[in-house]
Amino acid sequence: MDRVVVTGGAGLIGSALVRHLNLDGIEDIVVVDRLGTSEKWRHLVPLRFADYLDAGEFYARIAADPYAFGRVAAVFHLGACSSTTERDASYLVQNNVRRSQEIARWSFSLGARFTYASSAATYGARECEMREDLDPHALRPLNMYGYSKHLFDRWMRREGLLERAVGLKYFNVYGPNEDHKGEMRSVVAKAYEQIRATGTIELFKSYREGIADGEQSRDFLYVKDAAAITAFLAASPAAGGLYNVGSGIARTWNDLARAVFAALDLPPRIIYVEMPDALRGKYQYRTVATIDRLRDAGWTRPFTTLEAAIDDYVRRYLTSGAALGDESASSPLPTLSATR
Repeated sequence: MDRVVVTGGAGLIGSALVRHLNLDGIEDIVVVDRLGTSEKWRHLVPLRFADYLDAGEFYARIAADPYAFGRVAAVFHLGACSSTTERDASYLVQNNVRRSQEIARWSFSLGARFTYASSAATYGARECEMREDLDPHALRPLNMYGYSKHLFDRWMRREGLLERAVGLKYFNVYGPNEDHKGEMRSVVAKAYEQIRATGTIELFKSYREGIADGEQSRDFLYVKDAAAITAFLAASPAAGGLYNVGSGIARTWNDLARAVFAALDLPPRIIYVEMPDALRGKYQYRTVATIDRLRDAGWTRPFTTLEAAIDDYVRRYLTSGAALGDESASSPLPTLSATR
């Protein structure tokens, strides 16, 4: 296989994808990211790849010479500002939209397979019928991050490129190598820290009739599954357009909290706290991916259950501080060649 480029390759999904490719014997990978002063560089240490470039250097090089990296078979564009609380709209447009347009044009000019990260945040406040075939003009993202992803999806469609690429609407992805994300870390990571500090987990109370405290639900997806699906769709020639990347199963916050306690061999101690007034009117009580398109593309593998994934995450990574690739056991998930 020719060279692979992974932007955001030191991030949560990006590093999991590089690990997944490594398990399939693929090492001719150019990793692109912005490491800055974070500890994100530690995610790269166990991984095997040909080169690392800062995002600024990478974009300058492909602008000066489109063939700077030789023959490129696949481009996974997972790099973006993923903070849902980022308020600098100009920065998000430049980073998440304009940069994405640059790499998309470059990928297509080389004839490379282009796979990119969209987001379930593009669906806005919807709690059902989260389908990829919805009229894009009917979507109302709730934050600028979601809107920046929506703008790029719309640009891909308008340019006639979408059906020749794979756009991935990731749902609630969690797992190892998210430590750099700060407040954007998953509730699993935050719950683990809360238990270690206080012996309890705090969850929001419910303010909707018929839904008990902690019974609000989400479509949680383990990052190892997300990486496997990403590689699978990229390697499927017939796949094209937008795909929801979720399990298709809604699980409650109570389920998640109990699983974290179980992974630590502790009895559950959950405290329900008031939801901030500013959040109550925007809060989604249920999100779940419609995965018919993913199934139609040929994905038939079972998803890692919430309990099994959290047990793996807590015992193998959170308690030891290990990064993906540090573990001794290999992943049971399908490799790229196995899913072709």
